[in-house]
Amino acid sequence: MRVFVLAGEPSGDRLGGALMAGLRELQPEVQFDGIGGPLMEAQGLSSQFPMQELSVMGLTEVLPKYFHLKRRIAETAQAILDLRPDVVITIDSPDFSLRVAKLVKEASDIRTVHYVAPSVWAWRPKRADKMAKVIDHVLALLPFEPPYMERAGMECDFVGHPVVGEPKATEVEIVQLRAEHDMGDAPVLLALPGSRRSEVERLSDVFGAALQDFLIKHPDMRVVIPTAPHVADLVREKTASWPGNPVVLAHEDAETAASHKRAAFATAELALAASGTVSLELAASETPMVIAYKFSWLTYKIMESMALIDTATLVNLVSETRVIPECLGPACLPGNIAQALSDVRANPEAQADAMRVTMERLGQGGEAPGLRAARAVLSRLTAG
Repeated sequence: MRVFVLAGEPSGDRLGGALMAGLRELQPEVQFDGIGGPLMEAQGLSSQFPMQELSVMGLTEVLPKYFHLKRRIAETAQAILDLRPDVVITIDSPDFSLRVAKLVKEASDIRTVHYVAPSVWAWRPKRADKMAKVIDHVLALLPFEPPYMERAGMECDFVGHPVVGEPKATEVEIVQLRAEHDMGDAPVLLALPGSRRSEVERLSDVFGAALQDFLIKHPDMRVVIPTAPHVADLVREKTASWPGNPVVLAHEDAETAASHKRAAFATAELALAASGTVSLELAASETPMVIAYKFSWLTYKIMESMALIDTATLVNLVSETRVIPECLGPACLPGNIAQALSDVRANPEAQADAMRVTMERLGQGGEAPGLRAARAVLSRLTAG
């Protein structure tokens, strides 16, 4: 069996790595081709080009790289057509993934699976109808998504979110992390300004200013910044002047990096994070949080005009609450963020029930999502 897997950012790499491990468990002789990061490469993938080339977010941010991305789309589609895999699995990154799928479908009958349903419940609902023209099967992370996909004509399975299956930090890992970075017993504040270079560039200054305000009232806290190797140098540069004697956690070895991140999340009392799937990782570690994100003016205005929901945080959506404070777009200001952090630190238990419900609804306690996703791919492939 031959599978082409395509991911464009770290969250997709995590999904891809777990899915590939699941496929290998069910089909030991499976062969992989495609594009991915270190976790997918650890499962035997030799990426066609660096995954980071695809980690671009925002309408205006994509424009300068348009022609390069268009060339990569054509190259990727041609590679699939040349390889003739049994199935193509694209993971998130819809602007890239679905354009590749379109070219593949125009020239072949190769089966296409897309992992992570588009958030049509949030904005641009007609995307599902457009997607159905090039995608056969969708793997959904959120339990309420399958009806949206099936209504548009695609097969869809809720497979659970991988965050529920990720290992918890051990006490040894936490002690080692604190000792290695001379943290003592200081309370930890996580700062997570994103995994893309564009996010780090856009958010670092406002996060730093917010922490400056917050730490005046809470000088006991130590700032810890887990980040990915491909943005580590930029993060160090942008956070060098931050208060709180910040510790940047970045390691080239994937296993060590994962251990450090687990320990940081587990020991943290509070987190300031960019909007995205990181809110679910924080919920899994029961870390109270504030979510903040700053878009370009044009991107924000376009998204605001199309929004169908009143929150961008997945914990709020899945738990059907609004307990996670957000500072988004024009509200992404240092004063707003600092006040939200103070409010959460004063009452961290306010988020506990929402985080617990979120994990339950995402599949905690069931079969590992990567294996569940692999089983869904194989089951639908055989049925087809």
